[in-house]
Amino acid sequence: MRLRLRRFITWFAPGLGVKRWVFAMAGGLLLLAAGVMLMANVRPLGWLDITVYRIAVSVLTLSRGVLSPVELGTALIVGGLAVVFWSLRGAVRAVATALLPPGRQQLVEVLARQRQRRRGPHVVVIGGGTGLSTLLRGLKSHTTNLAAVVTVFDDGGSSGRLRRELGILPPGDIRDCLVALAESEPLMTRLFEYRFHGGALDGHAFGNLFIASLTGVTGDLESAIKETSKVLNIRGRVLPSAVEDVTLWAEFTDGTIVEGESKITHTHKRILRVGLKPTDVGAVPEVLQALSDAELIVLGPGSLYTSVIPNLLVRGVSDAIRASRALRVYVCNVMTQPGETDGFSASDHVRVLRELIAPDIVTHALVNVQPPRNRALVARYMAEGAEPVRPDLDAIADLGVVPVGEALINEEHLVRHDPRRLALALLRVVEGAPAMTVAVR
Repeated sequence: MRLRLRRFITWFAPGLGVKRWVFAMAGGLLLLAAGVMLMANVRPLGWLDITVYRIAVSVLTLSRGVLSPVELGTALIVGGLAVVFWSLRGAVRAVATALLPPGRQQLVEVLARQRQRRRGPHVVVIGGGTGLSTLLRGLKSHTTNLAAVVTVFDDGGSSGRLRRELGILPPGDIRDCLVALAESEPLMTRLFEYRFHGGALDGHAFGNLFIASLTGVTGDLESAIKETSKVLNIRGRVLPSAVEDVTLWAEFTDGTIVEGESKITHTHKRILRVGLKPTDVGAVPEVLQALSDAELIVLGPGSLYTSVIPNLLVRGVSDAIRASRALRVYVCNVMTQPGETDGFSASDHVRVLRELIAPDIVTHALVNVQPPRNRALVARYMAEGAEPVRPDLDAIADLGVVPVGEALINEEHLVRHDPRRLALALLRVVEGAPAMTVAVR
């Protein structure tokens, strides 16, 4: 009770710019009440009614018969409504000025967009790497009912070093997703992506160090992610697929087995299957609940063997996906990945998912059918052993999966999915709208 009273009193503290509009609105309501009492000839009941009524009668007396009670009442009602509207507008402007940065959209626009996003579909996206963060940047403009399930099996780069030296789960992919969903100022997101150069921190991203520090303060990665989400003011949630220290391994067609995500892609052999060590790793309960509530479950985009499939190997995740009534869409990569999917077509990606996880793991496959036009960029990819993924939609249909072909790529600096196009394509799948399929030759 005391807290509520204190909050109420705070509204009348000096400098907020709200008190004047509150008093003006009260005056407008008094004028409105006086006008209604005159027109309806209502007798005053309480002390406030008496005061208002006396004011109205005094004004009527001063008019010396020029105005009738009806005319004066109408004027008071119109004036009262005008004052109420003017004061309400001023109060909203005062609040908007305090909450919104200068030069940004109007408060009414923000409220309308927020309302629309809250009504958006419940979406769960599963994966890791830059592909997942690209998708999240597109989806956050359409819904706040968004959960990103992120891989925590990375053992290379800054994340790998923190994992080995501090014994924490790798935060790199989690950081990328948090930044992608952030609503904070651009400077804060740039800060989280900043990498140190030289010294003991060489190669470390500030965001990784921030999450690692919060993990030490809060005691676990889940709490650290939640606190970081508050700092960045993200839309949706970011959830680790597991919270145990797990190693990813791969068996190749020649029978050799390699442990560690970073080593798998550098082996440059055909992968037969992948697994987790230890094998019985349980999913975070929030992940299973999000999958149960989802209207759309999206796998990828991202590295097939080291980002997408590992999340599905966590105990309970694939079963929850298959038990869900949601549409289950696999977003195929636009380029093959050297050391993982060399020479793969789109149907090869879907086939591997079905073979290693379950035949009914996905209902749809979203495939880019727009050939890259930047020859210099494509040549650079091919020099590294990558090439555009061939969109063999008929072969996907033969597997019992609904193929959806769309023009999805962006070629500004890299050949990758365009966030806006990708998000709209997925929403069309949810809404049942026909996809803008492009003929492939």
